[in-house]
Amino acid sequence: MQDCRELNKDQFVYGLLIQILVSIVDSSISSYMKPILLFVTTIFMACTALAQSGGIKGYVIDTDNKIPVSGVNIQVDKKGTISNHLGYFAFREVAAGEYELELSYVGYTTELIKVVVPSNKSVDLTVNLKRSSVNLNNVIVSGKNIVTNQALASVDIQLRPVNNSQDILKMVPGLFIAQHAGGGKAEQIFLRGYDLDHGTDIAISVDGMPVNMVSHAHGQGYADLHFLEPELVDKVSFEKGPYNSAYGNFATTGFVAFSTPDFLKEQYVKLEAGMFNTQRIGSAIKLFSKQNDRVNQQWYASGAYSKTHGYFEKPQDFFRSNLFTKYTAAFTNKTLLSVSVSNFSSRWDASGQIPQRAIDKGLITRFGTIDSSEGGNTGRTNVNVLFQYQFNSKWSLSNRLYYSNYNFNLFSNFTLFLNDSVNGDEIQQKEKRSLYGYQGSLNYSGLIGNKNYVSEIGYGFRYDDVSDITLNKTANRVLLSHLKKGSLQEANVFAWWQNTIDISNKLELNAALRYDWFNFRYRDQLMAGLSFYSQQRGVLSPKINLAFSADKSLKFFISSGIGFHSNDTRVILTAPVNKVLPKVYALDAGAILKPAKGLLLKTTVWSMYSEQEFVYVGDEGVVEPSGETRRYGIDLSARYQLNKWLFADADINLTKARAVGETKGNNYVPLAAGFTSIGGLTAKNAGGFSGSLRYRTIGNRPANEDKSVVADGYFLLDALFSYRRKAFEFTLSIQNLLNNDWNEAQFDTNSRLQDETIAISEIHFTPGTPAFVKGGIVVRF
Repeated sequence: MQDCRELNKDQFVYGLLIQILVSIVDSSISSYMKPILLFVTTIFMACTALAQSGGIKGYVIDTDNKIPVSGVNIQVDKKGTISNHLGYFAFREVAAGEYELELSYVGYTTELIKVVVPSNKSVDLTVNLKRSSVNLNNVIVSGKNIVTNQALASVDIQLRPVNNSQDILKMVPGLFIAQHAGGGKAEQIFLRGYDLDHGTDIAISVDGMPVNMVSHAHGQGYADLHFLEPELVDKVSFEKGPYNSAYGNFATTGFVAFSTPDFLKEQYVKLEAGMFNTQRIGSAIKLFSKQNDRVNQQWYASGAYSKTHGYFEKPQDFFRSNLFTKYTAAFTNKTLLSVSVSNFSSRWDASGQIPQRAIDKGLITRFGTIDSSEGGNTGRTNVNVLFQYQFNSKWSLSNRLYYSNYNFNLFSNFTLFLNDSVNGDEIQQKEKRSLYGYQGSLNYSGLIGNKNYVSEIGYGFRYDDVSDITLNKTANRVLLSHLKKGSLQEANVFAWWQNTIDISNKLELNAALRYDWFNFRYRDQLMAGLSFYSQQRGVLSPKINLAFSADKSLKFFISSGIGFHSNDTRVILTAPVNKVLPKVYALDAGAILKPAKGLLLKTTVWSMYSEQEFVYVGDEGVVEPSGETRRYGIDLSARYQLNKWLFADADINLTKARAVGETKGNNYVPLAAGFTSIGGLTAKNAGGFSGSLRYRTIGNRPANEDKSVVADGYFLLDALFSYRRKAFEFTLSIQNLLNNDWNEAQFDTNSRLQDETIAISEIHFTPGTPAFVKGGIVVRF
């Protein structure tokens, strides 16, 4: 290898950008990190590649729709890569000769292409992939892709049925959800021994736009995903742990990124009806579509309307409307412009969380209610613009700009008559919000010496303007008094720098730094005199990932990093809180392998240390910060193809969660699940028939710190069947096939019934759905 003496123009420009980034975050970088950053930057700017060899580059296109295919695993001469969002891929420093290029992706036929690479020249290709049935034999686990869940995600989106909006999050192995407010409220989420409330420690996004709401009226990180219809989930990407630098706030247990299709493959009209007076109609149509050698354009629109009385004795009267439209233009495979607009509105009544003693006394049945005025309404309008450009084989640019207008109004009664024996303890939580955001990245792909090197500088901001955030005391949805009332603004400016290098043909290293700066502002409208509070904080999050590909069927990985979640603006500015941006320190190690034909396995051992937890406070209907915790666990995932059309899958998750600094026996983490598992059998397109029988189970878990109160576990079976004949498809779904009695959301809450003289603390729960049958017909054209 020649000396690092000759200055490469691309490396100089990129190195200059890195120096600017380092100077921006200089004040937050510890003294021992600065020499390392400067050394890496200097080497990057000074080193040049070896004398140019040949190369292979090109685009992967869907044969039928002529659209880019991202995430394709591409292998040549023991080297690997994946196609980006534009379908682009590149191999550098390929010696002159003849090669076989292998391209594989779940749901497409594997392509083998002979390529002759001349000396000092690159071969340009356009590869067309044909759609096919799912075949796990084609899955390659060793592709040079540090994201270790790529193989699982691409398989699951093809096999795991998504029956409704709530099912969307279940795509993540080990993730459990619970609904406890009538179907219109965001689900409670459980992952890796964390009760994530409604999103406190998991970052959720749709088309790059964050779903989580900071400093929300009901709970920090509140993530209402109901604006995303299940038919529009084109791809899902997820990672557990805080190891991806593109995700900052809330990305501690991991992130989930959903993508809608840029180009609609099929138009459809869908009609569904089921028990409990349930109806739904949905449709998606192409408004404009044009393809030629220069541009591929499409504009499509979709909509859905749902309503149900629900299975409670008091009708839920739930309805939801969804509208979505998207325009995409791909110009000569180098430029992609996408603009989407969506609107979501929902209204519902709820039966709330009930204590077991009310049932035992005969006051209500299992599906009865105590406060009949619980419920709410919410809505969200989104505008999302993406522009991506591939300058050449080395440089690419991505810019995303988004805006959301959001409203939320919820009536709840957690403690019944504890504080007010006459009117009850009903509260109202509401807010109006405007969310503005931008995220961009500049990507460089080249060589350091003779090693493939990919570097990314990301940057952006998020600004939440909440004009009216309120906690009220109410009765029958009538205002009695204001408990809290104000306005807040929260700004987050962030930047990251991540680098991936092939240390060898088998070993890949990814290292990253992310910096987030926050500005918190709150105006208390109930307080006389000084009522304005503000504070600024920053946090640096280093991350490192190492992957070793032994061969096409075995890959080892280890990841370590720091993540964080912000605390509620009102809490940190009006009450003494030690941690404004509490961190999570995490470590994952494991392997993904194919020990046999058609069998895909992934196993991970992990540990996480949290500086601060959030604890549910039933008598206030809010969450408050708590102490430090440690968690350890094992995750095991298996996907197996039994024959051409039959598949089996299972995820098993074991976790131990304990509070730090508490005595043994009093150090349990409330609602931390020690055991969860999901899985099932799926038949795919067997003579037009598809079906899935799926189970989900969660073990008993402590509901308080000494485990004297226990939240009951459950085992459920669901079934989904469909039959397609030409343009017509008939569907049938059955939830809770065994008609088990089970408790969905469960909390240890201190409450008082109206006929009681003292308060009693016990499990309050929302009963899970009984057996529920729904049928439908889909016309595709």
